[in-house]
Amino acid sequence: MWCVAGCELRCAMGRVNAACTQCMCEDHSLYGSVRLQDGAPASEATVHLRGSSNKALTVCDNNGKFRIPGLCPDGKTALEIRKPYYGIAVVTLRQSTSKVYTIDIKLKRSEKPFIKKQPQSKVRREGQDVTFCCQVVCNPPANKYLWYHNGSLLDVRTAGSGSVLVLHQLQPRQAGQYMCHASNALGSIKSKPATLTVTVRTAPSCNPTPQSYFIRLPSDCYQNLSQSFYYDVGKCPVTACASTQEPEGQCRDATTYCCGAVKLEDRVISCSMYTLPIRVVNKCGCQRCVDSKAIVRGRAVAADNGEPMRFGQIFMGGKKISMTGYKGTFSIMVPADIDRLVLTFVDRYQKFVNTTKVLPFNRKGGSVFHEVKLLRKKPEVMLDCSISNTISLGSKENQDPVAELEIPPNSFYRENGEIYRGLVKASITFLDPRDISLASAAQSDLNFINEEGDVLPLRTYGMFSLDFRDEVANDRLNAGQVKLFLDTAQVNIPEHLEQMKLWSLNPETGFWEEEGSFTFVRSRRGKREERTFLVGNMEIRERRLFNLDVPESRRCYVKVRSFRGDRFTSGDQLEGVVVSLINLEPTPGFASNPRAWGRFDSAVTGAHGACVPAFCDDQQPHAYSAYVTATLGGEELEAVASSPTVNSNTVGVQEPFLHKLQYRRSDHEDPRDKKTAFRINVAKPNANLPAEINGPIYPYEKLRECETAPFSASHFRFYRVEGDRYDYNTVAFNENDPMSWTEDYLAWWPRPMEFRACYIKLKLSGTHEFTVRSRNMGGTHPRTVGQIYGLRDVRSTRDMTQPGVSAVCLEFKCSGMLYDQERVDRTMVKIIPQGHCRMENINSMLREYLVNHLPLAVNNDTSEFTMLAPLDPLGHNYGIYTVTDQDPVTAKEMALGRCFDGSSDSVSRVMKSNVGVALTFNCEDKPVGHPNVFQALQNFPGQQPVYNQRMGRGKRGRGKGVKLRGLRLDKKLRRQREVPRRKALQPIV
Repeated sequence: MWCVAGCELRCAMGRVNAACTQCMCEDHSLYGSVRLQDGAPASEATVHLRGSSNKALTVCDNNGKFRIPGLCPDGKTALEIRKPYYGIAVVTLRQSTSKVYTIDIKLKRSEKPFIKKQPQSKVRREGQDVTFCCQVVCNPPANKYLWYHNGSLLDVRTAGSGSVLVLHQLQPRQAGQYMCHASNALGSIKSKPATLTVTVRTAPSCNPTPQSYFIRLPSDCYQNLSQSFYYDVGKCPVTACASTQEPEGQCRDATTYCCGAVKLEDRVISCSMYTLPIRVVNKCGCQRCVDSKAIVRGRAVAADNGEPMRFGQIFMGGKKISMTGYKGTFSIMVPADIDRLVLTFVDRYQKFVNTTKVLPFNRKGGSVFHEVKLLRKKPEVMLDCSISNTISLGSKENQDPVAELEIPPNSFYRENGEIYRGLVKASITFLDPRDISLASAAQSDLNFINEEGDVLPLRTYGMFSLDFRDEVANDRLNAGQVKLFLDTAQVNIPEHLEQMKLWSLNPETGFWEEEGSFTFVRSRRGKREERTFLVGNMEIRERRLFNLDVPESRRCYVKVRSFRGDRFTSGDQLEGVVVSLINLEPTPGFASNPRAWGRFDSAVTGAHGACVPAFCDDQQPHAYSAYVTATLGGEELEAVASSPTVNSNTVGVQEPFLHKLQYRRSDHEDPRDKKTAFRINVAKPNANLPAEINGPIYPYEKLRECETAPFSASHFRFYRVEGDRYDYNTVAFNENDPMSWTEDYLAWWPRPMEFRACYIKLKLSGTHEFTVRSRNMGGTHPRTVGQIYGLRDVRSTRDMTQPGVSAVCLEFKCSGMLYDQERVDRTMVKIIPQGHCRMENINSMLREYLVNHLPLAVNNDTSEFTMLAPLDPLGHNYGIYTVTDQDPVTAKEMALGRCFDGSSDSVSRVMKSNVGVALTFNCEDKPVGHPNVFQALQNFPGQQPVYNQRMGRGKRGRGKGVKLRGLRLDKKLRRQREVPRRKALQPIV
């Protein structure tokens, strides 16, 4: 062992150097090879002795090679290899007696911190413990964690400085919001706040008194007591509960408890000539939460013509998780611990650019539909790599390119670092912000993380995707020392010139990361006059998608709500609607004529609507404008009209702020245009003006106020154009909130995570439209036989191509297991058209199915149709449409769309009355003085309408239309049902 006097360093091999900093072995030599993540040589990478000064021992040559003499392979000597934009690689020299020692190092691209799993909100009782976790991924690993409570830094002596925060013996004062802050050498990241609720020992976690929840009754059920058509059925607050047991110290609670209905009360509602049973929430309490899943569905299609990306691959976190179908459709179940869903769509046929999207979803559960627009790849061109090549970015007609790429000679090389000498197949696709139609094809959500860890927005001046390949083998090629020339004349906001940077997209996080800056250069490009350019340098390696962006600090939120119809009541709001906003840069003096778009954002409506990010300005209201659309299941919703006059009460925004925002629907200038969008000036509200502090525009720092704004606050509106439709459930259920499901035999949806929607298609001949009702009762289950599940009323849709013909898609309750999963119930479904209608035809395949699947309901009355609903999902050939989904709204939308289209695999919002029909009724004009069946309830209170007879006894022998012949129900079973039928079904509506 070698040592030096006064030096504490001891060497197992060699001797201590004079500076007492390392062991030296003069007769040993270290040879190393350093490559990048894609296999290219890491030229100019520096090699350092770990733990010593930052002075480099050596620098790698152009081939990524280096040699260092005198290092001892003693198992203790460690080296650090560094290169900008790549993580530090640490290598320890293993023990060896060889005089020559070689190492190979592969550098991984450096990554700023990104929170993979956010801290979860939790509820605890006083005295219990709680654990919060903050899982961060980055390169190099995070070396510092800080935790905050209500914005105040927690003492590391009590909270620790790691990724896990544990609090013991909780007190009420510790309730509030907790947030973690993680950092490494490259930057920082802040988590979303997690809310801790601490209840005192004696207080209930769930208020036992239900809240008011009004449902709308049928049009002939006016309530004199309340003088309305609404009835309060009560509901429990959607809140989490604390467990009575001591929770385990886990990042995510294994079992969660929610406030829900624990006791229901049976009541009877009096209508004009009949009664309706209903179950009202009587008491709330804590119970296990309904297990809800978040689903993202959609279609991946070309932005130019809607061509689907067939059988494309979908990646999340670098792993393939799904594929698109033949029509570009996809369905993704969002993992429970995912807060930011980042998906990359890869076309196996190479027609489209690889596209990374951040898709918002409903965190409460349910399904959200997204139409993912893909940019078509530009045709390949051949480049001679032995000469300099110039490629224009942006080719809008009669306008100069936004930028140009200049690739020097011999700049291409293979991924193993070998210089490439042949011809290059190049496809360069530029997303030009001057083309408004391409805004929805923007990659990611145009956000980046600043040095403090905050997520901030970017304003784009163009994105471009680069694909270079070997002419023969079609292998991907890299390129180094590429110059980018950005024409300053294309940047219309002067302050953006100083802030312009080049960014690349991290496909795993969906965030943009800085690649480099620009410098000003005056140059004569081609034959044009001398101009000023922003010039930047770039290397094309593992990342192929780049962006010309500036951070934008002028930010706001726009509040939007969506509705089932144009009544715009709070109870008619739609959840799961995707609201999209395109930020526009208006031409000076012509706010309605934008010259470019700068950003594309989306948000999903919840119980309080949606808050969509937007650029705004407090000095010039027209500095930024926005184009807003809303879709549900791929269907565009309609915006409120602005012509001939703007009605502030209908739009949802009060004057004079509405005038300042210059609200215009897309058909304002031309009535032939679509009605599914509106445009506004995004003027930042003035805090000194009361009319502007109550929405619909909120400053960026007031997101919480925007999200929790009351219904009375200003907001923009979309609505769905629907025919007259009415749903009544004996056990109330909010289809927008799967957590509101109540365990009951009479629940329309028997299973909370398997919602099955069933529709039957009717064709009606008559001079006008007709309302058709389905009455749904228990058919074969002893607990529900003869009891009503619910009613559905729908008005038929006129066929514009056939005079005197309309059609209707009518929902009925599917047959199947009830919530106890012990026995099947064949739902007794009665189809009752309004008016003087008689049945003319029954789909032959449906008739055959019902005859072959006993028991068979008897149909002796041609004015209606009765069946025991099929157990099987039959399809369009039978006129029955069934869809099962984990979200009730999605299941109904898909089944309804198929019913309209008359097919089992396509959807439409245009009624096709001649295909996929189950029943055909002739509804000719009734004789004068002959009331329809609905009017009979009101005009003849002492007489039962003809369709109110018990099944099998009405109009015996009088039916001259098509009948279903078969076995009646077993007599013994009918006698067992006689008593409950008299109580529940007389009279039947």
